[in-house]
Amino acid sequence: MTTTRSPISTQRPARRRADMAVLGGVRPPLAALPVLLALVAGLTVFAVGSDAERGVPEAVLSSQQHIAEDGAVALQGAVDQSVTDLRAAAADFGGSKSVPAEGMLTRLDRAYPKWRGTAVVDVSTGRLLASQGEAVPLGKVNLRGLPANPPPRLVRDDSGVTRLLVFATLSQGGRQELLVASQSLKLPGISVGRNHTLNVVDRDGATLTSAGPGSGTDRAKSLAGTAARAAQSRGPSETAAGGFDGPSGSLVRAADGNTRTAVGYAAVARGPAAKESPSSALGLTVVTTVRTERHEAGTGDLRLALLAAAVLLALAAGVTAALHLVVQRPVLRLRREALRLGSGDLTAPVRVARFGEPARVGAALEALRLQLRGRGGPSQETVAQPPAKGPVPRGTGKGPRRLGLRAVLVVCAFALLAWPASMLLTLGSTLPHPAAVVPRLISDDQRQRTETTADRLRRGINDGYADLAHLATVIDASRSKEARKVLDRSLEQHSRYRSLYIVDGAGKILVRAGGEPRTPKKVRIRPGVRQTNTSGTEPVLAAVAAQPVKGASARSGHRYVVGEFKVQYLTGILNRPGLGSVWLVDSAHRVIASNKGFVAFGRVSDGRLRARMKAVRTTKGSAELLLGRRDPAVAAVAPFNEKRGVAGALGWKVASIKPVFWIGLPEYEAQRRIMLVGLLGLTTGALCLGWLYLVVVRPLREVAQGAEALAAGDRRTVLYPRYHDEVGSVARSLELIRQRLPRTDAPPAPGSPDGAHTPSTSPSGPGPRS
Repeated sequence: MTTTRSPISTQRPARRRADMAVLGGVRPPLAALPVLLALVAGLTVFAVGSDAERGVPEAVLSSQQHIAEDGAVALQGAVDQSVTDLRAAAADFGGSKSVPAEGMLTRLDRAYPKWRGTAVVDVSTGRLLASQGEAVPLGKVNLRGLPANPPPRLVRDDSGVTRLLVFATLSQGGRQELLVASQSLKLPGISVGRNHTLNVVDRDGATLTSAGPGSGTDRAKSLAGTAARAAQSRGPSETAAGGFDGPSGSLVRAADGNTRTAVGYAAVARGPAAKESPSSALGLTVVTTVRTERHEAGTGDLRLALLAAAVLLALAAGVTAALHLVVQRPVLRLRREALRLGSGDLTAPVRVARFGEPARVGAALEALRLQLRGRGGPSQETVAQPPAKGPVPRGTGKGPRRLGLRAVLVVCAFALLAWPASMLLTLGSTLPHPAAVVPRLISDDQRQRTETTADRLRRGINDGYADLAHLATVIDASRSKEARKVLDRSLEQHSRYRSLYIVDGAGKILVRAGGEPRTPKKVRIRPGVRQTNTSGTEPVLAAVAAQPVKGASARSGHRYVVGEFKVQYLTGILNRPGLGSVWLVDSAHRVIASNKGFVAFGRVSDGRLRARMKAVRTTKGSAELLLGRRDPAVAAVAPFNEKRGVAGALGWKVASIKPVFWIGLPEYEAQRRIMLVGLLGLTTGALCLGWLYLVVVRPLREVAQGAEALAAGDRRTVLYPRYHDEVGSVARSLELIRQRLPRTDAPPAPGSPDGAHTPSTSPSGPGPRS
């Protein structure tokens, strides 16, 4: 009869197996538990007991930095837009057909009234061909030495005022001409609070323009120069996090009585990984300063920290001692007894533990020892017949089951869980009232930044309409190929559009570039900017500019240039670091865009903010501290200004909300520290107890079941060790014992009348499984 070879060969010496060192097992998790909990206790004393930094709160400093970043982004966008507009106009004017210089400047003035003065210069001779508006300070620039499409420059006119000069080269009629536009250097659309001062500084630290109270003082200029030098010293590689491409940061000036000055700065520059912009060569830095009260209140609680650390150390010592007495010592004793029986030493009885799985395995080992000595072995009749009433032999697994080591781990887990639960309850009971800790400056900054975002959106839409108005003056729909090239070039230069097309007086498309049009025909012939839908999967914002045909007075003789805006363009403007959740809503408060993901034409998720939007009926922005039981927040609403451009007629609003708990205030920083140590304590306990359960308790339960089955007469089931540790050593010893036990479940011998057979005593192991 063939036999099945056991995974543990009996040919190896038992003593060698007994001396093999174990890997892992019960000792590592029990050693790691008190060490990690002691580290958490030390961190508790350091994090909860120490005061947060006094002086200017981090929330104020980060807010000033973000305001400066918003100003740098707005200034950069305005300069780059001016360069793009002038170069696009030069490309449209260029060609074989000559356009008079006066006619070019007249068209520019109609389409882009933002420039204070414009001029056309002959590049070869440097002679002024035409000019309009304010006198352009051309004498400050060597026009003959400029390359094609030179970058913008900052110059000072004879009165000492700084002007921004933008250049664009065009070729027409066989000659090279240079378009020059002059405008004031100012921060477009940046809302200045009552206590804020904004400055634009060059790379030498000289203030070019400023706004706000005290902006012209020597102190303000000195602070702006210091911040500008700090921005220039950081270099282009040290960019700020959160979506800003240039160097930015914050400073705190020395205390002046009970107040301090917080300074935020941001350079108008692009990082090395981003595309260079025309404005990056100007070396401009936007600086914001604000005076705030010095924060003196301490936030640490050393008494609470010491008490919490002492309680955690006591819990760690008690749980570790309990697990050592109930788990580690019985498992190690059980391993020694199993190794003794596996090596053949059957003289002394097995020391049986008093509790749990070690007690079950120890009782089974004692029953197996008696069977190996020839006493108490299960006969064929006792195995085949159900057990009789009366006391059940220990080790057979037929007795009542009691609580095991899993119950011990559950009790220890609840004991360790009590500490982080108490810390989190302490967090809830010590949370300060938001109105008492959130300074008014934070609400003002939230309103200021929301107004700036709304103004950037409004300006972007107005600039888009101005682009279309310029296209309407230069494009000829009757020449479809040339018109298509102009539309493709405009679509490439301006990333705000998803599609550009020209329609006739009936709204029929004549030339198209970009995506499929989604604007209804009746809207395509109505000049201005309109929201064309109030339902669907994506909002549609269309700008329409009229292009009247000469000599035609009927409506069918007109042409219209239509541009549809990308929703991603609007979302990109809303995505500002540190502003929280931001929504762009229409006049009925339906969501048009958001920086946190949105459902088109849905509702703003926060009910308090919805009520705030309905309450705001003025053209000025407002901010308020929204209180709640769990999530107080700072919210702001800024409507579009109806008097500034065609975008004001949309009636849109920008709403933002930022949770107070994550603002960098010292009081809330202390609460976050308490939350951190509580979560670390919870994680440490779960990690060590889970480790102990997976490596020791669960495998030991399986070994206990196998040992009881073996003692009850199961000689066919092979006992496999799972790990090379104490429990695995017990499983290997039980397998060796199984190989030496006589078989009681062999098939009946052939020809026997009653099916009875003689038990097999082969030491080679069980036969093949049926």
